[in-house]
Formats: sequence, structure tokens, C-alpha cells
Amino acid sequence: MTTRPRPAWIITGPTSGIGYRTALELAAHGTLILVGRSPAKLKEVENEINARPGGHAVSVVCDFADLPSVHRAAEEIAALGLPVAGLLNNAGIMPTATSTTAQGWDLAFTTNHLGPFAFTQALIPHLPDSANVVFTCSAVEDPERKPAVMAGFRGARYITANDSLHGRWQPGGSTKPGYDAYATSKQANLATVLAFARETPRLRYNAVEPGFNPSTGLSRDANPALQFLAAHVFGPLAPLMPGGSTPKRAARMITSVLTDTSNSTGVYYDEKGHPMQGSTQVRDTAFQNRLVAETRALLADLTDTVSPSS
Repeated sequence: MTTRPRPAWIITGPTSGIGYRTALELAAHGTLILVGRSPAKLKEVENEINARPGGHAVSVVCDFADLPSVHRAAEEIAALGLPVAGLLNNAGIMPTATSTTAQGWDLAFTTNHLGPFAFTQALIPHLPDSANVVFTCSAVEDPERKPAVMAGFRGARYITANDSLHGRWQPGGSTKPGYDAYATSKQANLATVLAFARETPRLRYNAVEPGFNPSTGLSRDANPALQFLAAHVFGPLAPLMPGGSTPKRAARMITSVLTDTSNSTGVYYDEKGHPMQGSTQVRDTAFQNRLVAETRALLADLTDTVSPSS
């Protein structure tokens, strides 16, 4: 009797915070393809999972701020020939200050949106029917979200994909550098999910809002005092706050959405795993289509101009 191969799950950003906890949770469901920037950190998680009874993980190095690296990673994953059941686009950053790549592109928009978008597009031909593609999003994209406004966000400030690449946002945004870039990149993630769900019905595309998780280390450029408060004060208190969660709770919710065997697609789930709505703007199909079309055009231009990394 032939034994069916275990399903494989691709997870990006699996070496810290919510991604790490999700990798540990997801390991019980099959082989993990761990995708991240640091070979050493990836190896640590890979070894931890492989040391478990029945655990199996492999690593693929990828810097989502580097488009040639993104394409190489997608090719490497396709060459593995594993039966991929799902993809979790979880890797992301939230800089507190304006940051740019070596090319001068906005770091948050490139890392959080352009890289995952290109990665997903490259993998689509290799994903079997009914595979579930999940993006980790954030409700800070919604200017009507009161907790986000209280934290200093003013919602997404999208103009065009090219403007976002160069760190230009709609006026009236946050007074805190980096917040507009993060909120806009997360809105772009959600718009991508909703548009792709219509475009490719043979696959499932869903989004998750993991909740307020201040202890995840998302803002790695924050000053040490703020990082300490986030980890040791705000983190333990987060579950008591509206929309608050913990990395472990978020991991369970994300794993449940990713491994769901129903035909749900185009759904945005809150921190408790219940369907929620995004901002008025991101729910507009014309806006979703424009953002996706502009992203594709931008990536085509960048692919023509960016030389492969050494």
C-alpha cells in the first residue's frame, strides 16, 4: 500500500514572534518550508522542528526586500517538488522611522508588499488546486479603527504603487515616521488577497489580523527602552486589551485558518478567527484591481532594471 506524502506548508518569517510560534504549531500538520532572511536563525528553527517526533522542516533563504532573492527562493521551493498545501505570507517589518533599501526604495512597502506579492505570483503555477494562501495583515490600514488611531496610525495612505515605492503617501497621515508605510503595505496585502481570490478561484486566498501583539519584535528599530516595555509590560497586558492577543494565540488562529479544509476564500479573519471587514477603501473592488495592476506593472519595471544579487 502506497503511503501518501505529508502535505507541505510554506511559512515566511518563521524565526521570531508570531511566525515562530506558528511554525511550531503548524509542524504537526506536515512538512514545513521555512523561508527567511537569516540562514543561522532558520537553521535553529529547522533543527528544533526536526528534533520533534515526526517533525520535518527544510529552510530556504530569502530577503523579501531583495526581488532577485525572492525569485530565487520561489524557484528553489518549486524544485523541491513537495506537495504544497498552503502558503503563509507572514514575514514583515514595522519600522518606527523612514527606512529604505539599498536601491532607495521604501523598506516597509518593499518587504511587506512587493516581495510577498512577487513571491506568491511566482509560486501560483506550482500550487495545487485548493491550496490556501494566507497573508498576515493588520487593521491599522483602516483609518476608522479606534485602537489604531489611538496608537498614532491614520490608516493607509496609498497614492500609487510607484509613489509607495519611493515613500510618498497621501497627506494627513501619522506624525510618527514609518507608520504610513506600514499601514499602506498592510492595506496592499489585504487588497491583494481580495483581488487574487477573484482572479484565481482554483486556489483559496484569505487574510488574518493577528491582533495587538506588542511583544513580537516587529519594530526592531525601536529604542531599547520601548522594546523592553513592549516585551515585559505591554505584551503580558495585551490579551486584556480590545483586539489584543499573544503570539501563541495568534499562531493557533493562523494555523486553523491555513489548514481549514473548507472552500472559504476572500475572507479576512480577526484575532479570534471570526470574519471581519477591512477599511472602506480596501473593500472597493476598483481600488483592489488598481493596486494589483499597478503592483504588477511596477514589478515588471523593477525586474527589467534590477540586476540579480550576487
